[in-house]
Amino acid sequence: MIILIAGPYRSGTNDDPELIGRNMENLEAMALPLFEKGHVPLIGEWVALPLMRLAGSERIGDRHWERIQYPVAHQLIEKCDAIFRIPGASKGADQDVEIARSKGLPVFYDLDDVPHAG
Repeated sequence: MIILIAGPYRSGTNDDPELIGRNMENLEAMALPLFEKGHVPLIGEWVALPLMRLAGSERIGDRHWERIQYPVAHQLIEKCDAIFRIPGASKGADQDVEIARSKGLPVFYDLDDVPHAG
């Protein structure tokens, strides 16, 4: 499966780059375990951040950030087979879960619940 890892990125950081970095590390910490179960992990920021940079974004929350960040995640969900939701308050991740559920995609909260591929 292609599994989108969803969780806090900007939430609770007051846009502090160090705290955002920690949030990204928390998201990325789940990538290898999912890969080792035979899946392709995906994090929306892996796609959105380069696009925002190329569009000319200069800071979090500017117009380029707003037009790319969440739409990228929503488009990626269309290509994903499941969502893995890590802990932590996040409006964006909660929206990802809602979209996934509306499409009938599984949403995992615990690595033990993710099946091994083939």
